[in-house]
Amino acid sequence: MVILLTGIAGTGKTTIGLLLAQKLQWDFFDADDFHPPGNIDKMRRGLALTDEDRLPWLKKLQGCIGSWLSAGKNAILACSGLKAEYRRMLIQDPMRMRLVFLRGGADLLERRLAKRKDHFLRKELLPSQFEALEEPEEALIVDVDRSPNEIVKEIRDALKI
Repeated sequence: MVILLTGIAGTGKTTIGLLLAQKLQWDFFDADDFHPPGNIDKMRRGLALTDEDRLPWLKKLQGCIGSWLSAGKNAILACSGLKAEYRRMLIQDPMRMRLVFLRGGADLLERRLAKRKDHFLRKELLPSQFEALEEPEEALIVDVDRSPNEIVKEIRDALKI
């Protein structure tokens, strides 16, 4: 199974994904690690990515997910997945994939992003993330205003894993 853990910057995708992977003894991947250098440079400069910027990144992620599914690997991928179109590209086998959307309010996420020291996505990009967001209806929706352990427990209980 592959869990696609989505949400706006600051929702805790990496924190939750790592904790969930540790508890399940699954592999964890952060989609940020797959961005081409040009995308990272653009975000460091406070510029929002366009769909055109994201396409090669999404295609790379699509290939990785395909290989994990082919190999029967259990994995968690933390990925913003803001638009339905992006999620359609990534969810290749709904029978062997689960979509989890981490939801948080602007105030909470802005406070979290302000505390980040070494991440390329700056808090100034938060409004563009909310503008791009098409909240998924087909996902397990989990509010992030609790501790990581409580969030992971909710995900595990809901997905029965």
